Amino acid sequence: MADNYTVLEGRTIVLGITGSIAAYKAADITSRLTEKGARVYPVMTASACQIIQPLTLQTLARNPVAYDLWKEGQGWQPGHIDLADQADLLLVAPATANCIALFAHGLAPDLLSSIHLATPAPVMIAPAMNGKMLAHPATQANLALLRERGYHFIEPDSGMLACGYEGQGKLAAVDRIIETVEAFFASS
Repeated sequence: MADNYTVLEGRTIVLGITGSIAAYKAADITSRLTEKGARVYPVMTASACQIIQPLTLQTLARNPVAYDLWKEGQGWQPGHIDLADQADLLLVAPATANCIALFAHGLAPDLLSSIHLATPAPVMIAPAMNGKMLAHPATQANLALLRERGYHFIEPDSGMLACGYEGQGKLAAVDRIIETVEAFFASS
């Protein structure tokens, strides 16, 4: 068994997927984390469901995908609280400017942001958005606030963006995301 495999073995990762066009890469992230022994629970925003189907992630994670705050589990405890309690890490990849703003300001209008507010687990964010949105002072202020609170970030890459512009804002390479998660658990 490889060392990297054991680092994630048995870890519970709640994988938040937001409405960036990079949401399709969540399939690869889910698959790779699962192959390395992590228990992955995908949580999708409504806009992410417009880009990639929940069934894809459910199949790769071998766990149900949560995407609707009002259609939670059958038990007495709200599903978002159960997921929040189980998490060893809340990884949001990709994270839109909207998601980052919700997290920074403690708003919880959807399932992912509700899990965020309820979890005691560390939060790791991989932003993905148009470079102008990333550079906007409001986004930069939200990122700075989350950094002050101890959030972990996987910085976006530069390159051709889905909008046709070239610049920073591209979701970090999947390899770098996986390596960053492994390094996080190896150091904790």
